[in-house]
Amino acid sequence: MKKSAADLREMKGKEPISMLTAYTCPIARCLERAGIDVILVGDTWGMVEMGFESTRQVTMEHMCDNIAAVRRGAPDTHIIGDMPYQSDANAEVALGNARRFIDAGADSVKLEGPKYDIIEKLVTEGIEVCGHTGLTPQTVSSFKQVGRDEREANRVLEHAAGLANAGCYLVVLEHIPAELGEEVTRSIDIPAIGIGAGSACDGQVLVINDLMGLGDRWPPFSKQYLHLAELLREAAARYAREVKQRVFP
Repeated sequence: MKKSAADLREMKGKEPISMLTAYTCPIARCLERAGIDVILVGDTWGMVEMGFESTRQVTMEHMCDNIAAVRRGAPDTHIIGDMPYQSDANAEVALGNARRFIDAGADSVKLEGPKYDIIEKLVTEGIEVCGHTGLTPQTVSSFKQVGRDEREANRVLEHAAGLANAGCYLVVLEHIPAELGEEVTRSIDIPAIGIGAGSACDGQVLVINDLMGLGDRWPPFSKQYLHLAELLREAAARYAREVKQRVFP
């Protein structure tokens, strides 16, 4: 049964939340069958699938198509749509784009950074919002770990509290020290979902391509459960040999 935002919020302190990204119908179908709690249709798609240099090149059209594909594959799983760069530039723009995500099949949306007034507007209009602090890929100049000094750590703590107070039902903590991840998780009353934020968070999220080992570079906080890139290379090489040798078909 699909979990609502309220269901996920109630899981804090009771059961860790499993979250993975997906961008296509077949992958979403696999994740639903596996029992994943939440699918995040992330703007990471732009980098891991399209070869963009950053997530800033991802558009609303890209994301709506991906959300619709994922919904077709996972009709009974909670789907979060990742609001792309500048799609939440102000409250009215964000509201219109968030409604497009809901129409495409998302159950909730995710915003990066301390956009408290925008979050409050969306929540007031009945749209559930997941926050995101720590490393925020849409606006950073590097992918180094965030929160290693006291000033940065306090900023992450402040942002997490502000996101919870603005009405978010979840918050993603990206690439921060494990000790800070634990402190943030204890300090807020909504679930904290870690990606490179330590094991004390209320749940974890990974980019599906990283989990599968499909690509040629991975962040330091990612665990590969498969090495699909090598398996695909081997299969393609075998196919090429069989075609040359007239073994296939």
